[in-house]
Amino acid sequence: MHFQGTAKRLVLGLALLALPLTLIGCGKATSSTSSSSSAGYAPKQLTVQFVPSTNAGTIEAKAKPLAGLLQKQLGIPVKVNVSTDGNTIVEALGAKRIDVGFLPPAAYILAHKEYHSKVILQAQRYGLKEPNDQFTHQLVDFFRAQILVRKDSGIKSIQDLKGKKIAVQDTISTAGWIYPAVELMEHGINVNKDGIKTIQVKGHDQGVLSVYNKDTDAAFVFQGARNIVKKDEKDIMQKVVPIYTTKGKIPNDTITVRGDMSAKWQKKIATAFKTIAKSKEGHAIISTMYTHEGYADSKDSNFDGARDYNKKVAALNK
Repeated sequence: MHFQGTAKRLVLGLALLALPLTLIGCGKATSSTSSSSSAGYAPKQLTVQFVPSTNAGTIEAKAKPLAGLLQKQLGIPVKVNVSTDGNTIVEALGAKRIDVGFLPPAAYILAHKEYHSKVILQAQRYGLKEPNDQFTHQLVDFFRAQILVRKDSGIKSIQDLKGKKIAVQDTISTAGWIYPAVELMEHGINVNKDGIKTIQVKGHDQGVLSVYNKDTDAAFVFQGARNIVKKDEKDIMQKVVPIYTTKGKIPNDTITVRGDMSAKWQKKIATAFKTIAKSKEGHAIISTMYTHEGYADSKDSNFDGARDYNKKVAALNK
């Protein structure tokens, strides 16, 4: 985590990436009653876990109706819950405590490397244009990160971030840590040095609000994060503004399954989510949860660019 003890947590996170693949089999399959064979794992009850990109309680309330829709599509009981962060979902997939995880790209990369977790779908969202994060009519499979500040803060460029306090997400958040930190480094600013103090917050909405409320000077968030607090803070677009948008494209969120999931069930789960996303009720749920508009089939190579950023972020502690 990038607040006090940042370096220790980052080193630990990177060390996890190097763990032997012999750890894949660790953990008991406690999430569901299941049948396993040479063809792979076939769940008799499905457990789905979500990452809290916004307030965890809000996400959980919105996610619960999704369980019923999935149950109708799959014909088996479905449970949903919200993790504390992306790392928790990665470990739960590896330990076979859950079957499906909504994972941001960096968390997926870790889950795939450590436990052979498999991406089946990638979210589609409408693109955004600045300065006020207005949605376009084009569906895209990527997004970018932003660095936000208060308009009246006197911070006009990323060079002005030296010596400031920045709200960030956990260490495997692409938009909330990795992409902004790497691109700042490419501009000669080390977020772990240069007098910068980083404060971890849970959820990109909290990052936006920390700047709005003057608790921090800046925040690393996904582009469009101001939209999720606009209903409550109607002047957010005027008072909180981006000073930097990443050049690198971040792959959209994944729907990832545990590594031993059978090909048959991978297809069934993917079809269920795509069907739900096209329904009126289902689309309303995924749109309000994560601004997802639908889902498209995905493959591991879609995340090679994000893997490059993961390698670069390791240089921050050198």
